[in-house]
Amino acid sequence: MSKHMRFVVTVLFAVILLLAAAIIKFYSDTGKSTGAGSAKIDVEKKLGSDQMGNRIFEDSSGLYGVIDSNERVVIDPQWIELRFVGENLCMVSKRLNGKLMTGCIDFDGNVVVPMIYRDIIKQSRGNFVFYTAYPAADDSCVLYDINFAPLFKRSWEGCSINENEMILTGTNGTYTYNIDYTGLTLKNAVLHNTAFDCEYELDVRSKNILLQLDPDMLDAICADSGKYIEYAFTGSREYLSDVRTGEKSVFTTIFPDDKKILSKKLTGISNVVIYITDSDDDKPHYTVSLTADTEIVYTDDNDKAQTLTGSYKASVEFCGSSINDLAAVSGSFLKSSPDYPKTPEPEKNPDTQDTTANTAE
Repeated sequence: MSKHMRFVVTVLFAVILLLAAAIIKFYSDTGKSTGAGSAKIDVEKKLGSDQMGNRIFEDSSGLYGVIDSNERVVIDPQWIELRFVGENLCMVSKRLNGKLMTGCIDFDGNVVVPMIYRDIIKQSRGNFVFYTAYPAADDSCVLYDINFAPLFKRSWEGCSINENEMILTGTNGTYTYNIDYTGLTLKNAVLHNTAFDCEYELDVRSKNILLQLDPDMLDAICADSGKYIEYAFTGSREYLSDVRTGEKSVFTTIFPDDKKILSKKLTGISNVVIYITDSDDDKPHYTVSLTADTEIVYTDDNDKAQTLTGSYKASVEFCGSSINDLAAVSGSFLKSSPDYPKTPEPEKNPDTQDTTANTAE
């Protein structure tokens, strides 16, 4: 064997020895592994366990982590508070920027619920479990289900729970839910909005409508109805620019063909109701009916400007099964012209009547 070949064999043998040593060390460390990369588990106290045998432990520094049934570290001991929740989840707390913040992580260390909450409270009614989470930044509230999936696509400005009733307050409305072992059932929604500084309210109590429309849909329907009214009194399509409409949507202004009208002004909105409408397609349809209090300036038969006040009913129709496909399809007023005062009939001359009678005699 040449010197060159002996050198190559020696190098290869050395490499094999190094690899073998590394493999032996790897398996040796794995047998003692805590799952967190440390060779020794610092367990001061063992606490509660979950159904899979995982246990919360406290280390010598007073921080909490999780070990499995083989006493390998699943979650590092770095949390001021820790408890099992949901499925393979832990609610954890640590101090961030001087504040105790709470969130959720899974057993792989992934953040499932961000560490932005000052408190997360478990709520339960029978087998129905959910959580109310309160961000540290404000007084809002976020609701999660038992596995910390959001129950709503929004946060709430307020949340009040009293026995089997929960009241959620949003920017434009208040939603009252019944709570029982089956979950949450919306039983009343009261929404508020404005059109030209005229406030109006939509109070929904129909069970059928509340089963079909969630808060996001109700909020959009209430707001878009007001935007239609603004369009109806101005004729400007800009007021409908934020309204999702269908391909064949038709919106008309108030009294569009009346040439006598000089100006139209909205002075109030009342009698706002919503009901289910029959349709020819396979989508659910809803109609909002409302009364617009109106001040109109018009020219009379003598070309003089006159002011007329009246209340006129309008309807706005929507279709859709979720907020993602909800669209306004029409908007119109029932009457085509205002309720003008009747022109008095000309008075008959009494002398003329007597002359006519005498002639007849």
